[in-house]
Amino acid sequence: MFVDRSCEDFIKLLGSDAPVPGGGGASALVGAVGTALGNMVAALTVGKKKYAAVEGEMISLISKANILQSELLELVGKDAKAFEPLARAYGLPKETDEQKAEKARILEEALRTACAPPIEIMEKCCNAIDMHREFAAKGSVIAISDAGVGVEFCKAALKGASLNVFINTKAMTDREYAEGINERAEAMLEKYTAAADEIFDSVFGRLR
Repeated sequence: MFVDRSCEDFIKLLGSDAPVPGGGGASALVGAVGTALGNMVAALTVGKKKYAAVEGEMISLISKANILQSELLELVGKDAKAFEPLARAYGLPKETDEQKAEKARILEEALRTACAPPIEIMEKCCNAIDMHREFAAKGSVIAISDAGVGVEFCKAALKGASLNVFINTKAMTDREYAEGINERAEAMLEKYTAAADEIFDSVFGRLR
């Protein structure tokens, strides 16, 4: 359970020659941190008379963000687990035609499995970016910088997870399936990197 380790232990493991955690798990963790920063803004807003009109909305967002944080943390481990069959598939023998065919079949299946967590990480980050729009626009001004940092983290996690999608789809032989996954990922990148930039710019503009 990588997320049960200390921050120091996780970073050391991430920087080692261990195959997991890797970029996918790191992206999930960064997305969870970004989401938590948005939650911080909401927590600092609730209970303040100045923001009484949005208190109900902030409380609702906190609840949703808590779930999202937990899901992203779970995806750190899910991403590592999904890599295991892929690592085994690459090590299968391919001396005979029969072995080559079997390895190709297993590898294709493993590539699909490995794609699932990073696509899910991307989806969660998109949800988090949507929440940050509300955190930044309606949250306490004393924490506005945290909304800006949080949305940048979520954007980084979104883009990072996409690379873990594309490295797997690139190796697939079923190109129709691969391109379907690529289109989903590219659509999220196009919409939500722009959205994150817009939110960040709005925060930056209020601070400068």
